[in-house]
Amino acid sequence: MKIHTDVFGHTHMSKRAYAYQVTAARPRDAAQTRERILASARQEFARSGFGATTVHAIAAGADVSPNLITRYFGGKQGLFAAASEVRLGVDAMFDGPRATLGQRMATTIVTRWEQIGAEDPLVALLRASGEHRTAATTLADVLDHESLAPLQRQLENYGLTRDEASARARAIDVFLLGVTTRLRVLGEGIGDPDETRTWIGETIQRLVDAE
Repeated sequence: MKIHTDVFGHTHMSKRAYAYQVTAARPRDAAQTRERILASARQEFARSGFGATTVHAIAAGADVSPNLITRYFGGKQGLFAAASEVRLGVDAMFDGPRATLGQRMATTIVTRWEQIGAEDPLVALLRASGEHRTAATTLADVLDHESLAPLQRQLENYGLTRDEASARARAIDVFLLGVTTRLRVLGEGIGDPDETRTWIGETIQRLVDAE
């Protein structure tokens, strides 16, 4: 990289050196820009759904040109797919005694709500699933593979038959979907986190132990 000083004491960078410096910085800048766009998209999709969300609103939230959304994601559809990637990571909460399964699940779920907030891609999927077929399919796949299936396996490990485990896992799945919709999508809010953990945990446990 060539840098020289002129007669006035000012330093100058050669065109080649300047081009190298700009090119070297682009990957990091591009990655940061992409993450800002995704964060803005998650907020907008979670707040307004797929249909009402505009590319211009997402771009404004990320402080970028709308053209960059097309450049990085191919448009609104591609951006929604990228912003809606959900990893629940709930397997760990199933590991433990049957008597505290409801408590463990409630603690994990409410903690997620507290930590992720308005950028939760699960909320974006829930809000969009009624108007966007792809969102509904994606949501079903996420819940089936990352929540329902591992929960059913754990219930079978507790000694329930496959049919019993399947029925109770589905009941819990429907309950949690309804609770999440009411508190997160419809905007009721989670209220006092400790109280919410308690009643969600108690309800799950009753479904686990149902006779």
